[in-house]
Amino acid sequence: MKKYIAYLLLVFLGTTFISCDDPIDVELTEAPPRLVIEASLDWEKGTAGNNQTVKLSTSTPFFDNNSDTSVLGASVKVTNNDTNAEFIFTDQNDGTYTTNSFVPLLNNSYTLEVVYNGEVYNATETLMPITGINEVFQSFEGGFDEDLLDVNITYDDPQELGNYYMIRLQEVGDLFPIIETRSDEFTNGNVQDEFFEKDEDDDNPDNQFDPGDSVNIKLFGISERYYNFITLLIEQYDSAGNPFATTPAEIRGNCINVTNEDNYAFGYFRVTEFDQVDYTFQ
Repeated sequence: MKKYIAYLLLVFLGTTFISCDDPIDVELTEAPPRLVIEASLDWEKGTAGNNQTVKLSTSTPFFDNNSDTSVLGASVKVTNNDTNAEFIFTDQNDGTYTTNSFVPLLNNSYTLEVVYNGEVYNATETLMPITGINEVFQSFEGGFDEDLLDVNITYDDPQELGNYYMIRLQEVGDLFPIIETRSDEFTNGNVQDEFFEKDEDDDNPDNQFDPGDSVNIKLFGISERYYNFITLLIEQYDSAGNPFATTPAEIRGNCINVTNEDNYAFGYFRVTEFDQVDYTFQ
């Protein structure tokens, strides 16, 4: 009798493990492809800023393996609304559109116009200034764990209320950067001190900054609208895998289809000044 029960148990367990290998088909609703506009006109402090690139592509269904979604044959133009100067971006036949004649002027308003498939997309942004990075240093004291190295930057916030920042840090060799946003709502007119420390990773105990590691840090001056946009994206990314997080929602940028508002585009048109520094841990 015991042998018979043991045999039934083995059959049950074997059937259970085999059934776990069965493929599961997931039916997903496929949306029509939309234009994706990546237009970040970033002017590095102290440079001419004349070389700029806009990238156009199309969205794809979740399970689509088509890796080439480049948009060719579009018309791309940026206009300075304060001076009426126009900058035409040339199609490079690979999804990128470039110009070497852009003129960045602080606090000027710029409008992007993209014409694609007979429809016109517009977006407007103001070129936000940045005071620049004052100091970069390492320490064990600024972070959450006093046993881990962190890197700090300081910068001055102007007295005018309503300044917004994006900080982008990428370690040499890493595929993805760390991106954070800041507002001066409660720190207006003060020297800002920001620190970056790698989060603990149980799967990778070596996930920390060590002497000899090099990082690139960029500080951007951004508009309030872009601050809200990128902050929502960061929050959704950071909450991935969290069972208690709110359901991700579609986040739209500032690119509007003026021909057919229902056929809106993804992406964002930003115009910023930024400062950057490379730092190697000692």
